[in-house]
Amino acid sequence: MPPLTLQAATAADIMNPGPVSIAHTDTVPEAVEFLTDRGFGAAVVIDAAGHPLGVVTKTDVLMYTRRHKPGLEPDDTPVTEVMTPAVFSVRPDTSARSVVEQLLEIGVHHLFVMDKSNVIVGVISPVDVLKKLK
Repeated sequence: MPPLTLQAATAADIMNPGPVSIAHTDTVPEAVEFLTDRGFGAAVVIDAAGHPLGVVTKTDVLMYTRRHKPGLEPDDTPVTEVMTPAVFSVRPDTSARSVVEQLLEIGVHHLFVMDKSNVIVGVISPVDVLKKLK
């Protein structure tokens, strides 16, 4: 069997366009509903102007849930209290090799793709990379 080769030159070739976002005013239960209803592992948290503040992942929510035993009373904790306060990103023209290296080095499951205006235009997960192996 021949070795697999990554059939992508840049981040733009790998990314899923149009990543989802949630408002910084959303609560943890709203974030859980948003992620689970849509089948996403992460979403960018944005401020009122649409600027990224961080990323909330299923792992962030699980860690919060484990610490706070939800269900005993309504939870109005803002998503900003559980999110990762960083958005790891690459440009669309970042080489595919660099994307793979960054996923491994940073140890994240999502890299967001930002254009020159710092608008998030896509997202890359390890599964997206695997889909490009032929």
